[in-house]
Amino acid sequence: MKEIVEKLSLLNKTISTMESCTGGAIANEITNIEGAGEVLKFSAITYCNEFKIKMGVDRKVIDKYTVYSIETAKEMSKNISNFTNSNYGIGITGQLNTVDKNNPVGEDNIVYISIYNRDKNTYKEETLKVSNKSRKENKAIISLKIEELLLEELL
Repeated sequence: MKEIVEKLSLLNKTISTMESCTGGAIANEITNIEGAGEVLKFSAITYCNEFKIKMGVDRKVIDKYTVYSIETAKEMSKNISNFTNSNYGIGITGQLNTVDKNNPVGEDNIVYISIYNRDKNTYKEETLKVSNKSRKENKAIISLKIEELLLEELL
């Protein structure tokens, strides 16, 4: 994340995150780097549908595609970017080694990632299959994938 924080700072750009299954891991990775305060505007952990909706995710998208979908991740990334007036928004949703009794749909260990570029009104999307490793290990895998996607976006 050091290179990302430096690049965002150099470009005078900001980022915000709305994370579900990663539980703030991406924001944590960013804030581990000096200078993060210049680029990270806000981070929300929205485990339940109620708070995704309160943060702007359209309930109709969740109802149509489920909470575990790229469409929901896109809603998360765009809405967090708009809510915070950030240049980039990251949205992450999925299930990590668990069955969600409130959302009994979707395949376990599939993670949906969206990076929204507000300046260009574009998305970078990824559906990632993680392993049956621990949640901590899966979060690290997801973080690395997001770093890769962000670096591509910032080039």
